[in-house]
Amino acid sequence: MRIIFSRKGFDSAAGGGASPIVDGRPLSLPIPSGTASTTTYGALGLGDHVASSSRGRFGAGDLCHHDPMFLDTGECLFGQCGAAQTHLDRQGVGAGDVFLFFGLFREEETGEPHHRIFGYLEVDELVPLADGVPQDLRDLAHPHALAMHHRNDVIYRGPGRTARRASEALRLTVPGGPVTLWQRPDWLRRGGLSYHDRADRWLRGGRLRSVARGQEFVADIGRRQAPREWLAGILEEIRAS
Repeated sequence: MRIIFSRKGFDSAAGGGASPIVDGRPLSLPIPSGTASTTTYGALGLGDHVASSSRGRFGAGDLCHHDPMFLDTGECLFGQCGAAQTHLDRQGVGAGDVFLFFGLFREEETGEPHHRIFGYLEVDELVPLADGVPQDLRDLAHPHALAMHHRNDVIYRGPGRTARRASEALRLTVPGGPVTLWQRPDWLRRGGLSYHDRADRWLRGGRLRSVARGQEFVADIGRRQAPREWLAGILEEIRAS
């Protein structure tokens, strides 16, 4: 089994600012659309928030890359392609694995910017889009279903949802930051997370200096019990109302 820490949403490079935490709930802002999309920020009810976070660069009428897409049915659809998908493929990611989506957040406009987990996807199925796009994915207007982004374009699908509260249990960044300095779970050790092999990233006190760029960081936990228990706690925290 694999746990994938998957970076998504607004940040200083993509969008220009942090996603907001509004009334105690994290609202991940999809990145601006660079390719096919029919979904605006306004259609997702995020127009005012994206205008604030981007300092006016984007607004309700701008198209966004609505991905991952969380459906009212409790399903999540997540598209990936190019080098990031090649990495996931080489790591063996597929059915039975779990994506933990994280991003940069800030409490309203005055809080401390930090990384936090905001949602998950338990992979049931991997849909290679080069083999043809299922009509239901087209009907849902998932951006990866509307137009091929790369020859290895795929959509992961399965149960998933977003967090309704910004609890400390879902925060990755240590108090006081910087945002890339994480408090890691005890089970996560050097050699156990892709793109993080350098010794100087694994600090004393259970801290990890995460890479500043990159999308998909994979931890192959095999059959170990400790990471499974940690993951169960994270999913329960996300599901809590």
